[in-house]
Amino acid sequence: MGTPEFIRKIRAGIGHQLLVLPGVSAVVFDDDGRVLLGRRADTGMWAVLAGIPEPGEQPAEAAVREVYEETGVECVPERVVLVKTLKPVRYPNGDRCQFTDISFRCRATGGEARVNDDESLEVGWFELDSLPPLGDFCLLRIKQASSDGPTWFETMSER
Repeated sequence: MGTPEFIRKIRAGIGHQLLVLPGVSAVVFDDDGRVLLGRRADTGMWAVLAGIPEPGEQPAEAAVREVYEETGVECVPERVVLVKTLKPVRYPNGDRCQFTDISFRCRATGGEARVNDDESLEVGWFELDSLPPLGDFCLLRIKQASSDGPTWFETMSER
């Protein structure tokens, strides 16, 4: 899907100014303990599934929707594992955004992993001990989702 229509409308009025947005990500596990990843079309990197909630959409519902839209996998959220404001990003077209990500641990309940939209080049299930190269934030989300520990919130002292 790419950029949601409501953001395109906002951009028409504000141009490339910094836009602070909510984001959701889903660390999805199957019954064998494998994690679902997608190789992003925009960066070519493997990552957990993520997206932007639509206006009025609850974060957990957005995570479930994004997973299905991108991979064809049905899932249910089990718990929040991380909440973090990310560093601002600048896209090739000049748009600037800063996301506050809410990461959910999810359990796959159906469907078959496949590229289901134009946001992914590949999707697949990976054993935790044989993950493809991932960014630090992606690894943190997987680590948090893999543990039974409390949700991780960044505090001022941890920056």
